[in-house]
Amino acid sequence: MSLRVAEVRQRLQGAYGDLQWWPAESAFEVMVGAVLTQNTSWINVERAIANLRAADVLDPEALLELPHETLAEHIRPSGYFNVKADRLRHLLRFLEQHGGVEALARMETEALRSALLGVKGVGPETADDIVLYAFERPVFVVDAYTRRLFERLGLPHARGAYDDLRAWVESELGPDAQAFNDLHALIVEHGKQRCRPKPLCQGCPLSDACPGRVVD
Repeated sequence: MSLRVAEVRQRLQGAYGDLQWWPAESAFEVMVGAVLTQNTSWINVERAIANLRAADVLDPEALLELPHETLAEHIRPSGYFNVKADRLRHLLRFLEQHGGVEALARMETEALRSALLGVKGVGPETADDIVLYAFERPVFVVDAYTRRLFERLGLPHARGAYDDLRAWVESELGPDAQAFNDLHALIVEHGKQRCRPKPLCQGCPLSDACPGRVVD
């Protein structure tokens, strides 16, 4: 029995409910979080975001005015803070050059994604986080949780190129930003709770259709 993507989403929704992801107060905050979440857990990002908010610098102009060392110290909890400070500054300059969040919101989806991929330090996953969650466009985000789950389920392109897997999921669900939002959030939660490197398969809502399940 091989699951379709829509059924994966349905089963995971039944297990985890509505996760209301991405937790942020603005599109700009999503953009900052998308950079900070690279190679770290979300709880560390929350600490870094809280530092920026406490310092009253969580807006493009204020962040761009911060010295590198100060910005790096604020985002220290997210790890790789010097690298991420540089990446944030590249993103901030990109925003400034393109007229801010409002101007980006008027761009066509493919043009927006392409422009973001031109920013130093923004790869496909970070770009798609921004396109989907900040601008609510129908683009699916592929991450390590997705690849692990799809490989265990025996779904196509799990080990393939990023854009091949992304395009396949998009073709399965159609151009539905909310569906991509839900599915990605649910896969992340499932990856944290059950589909770990050493999986907890007993009671998993997908186990009956998972060739990669571990039988105790």
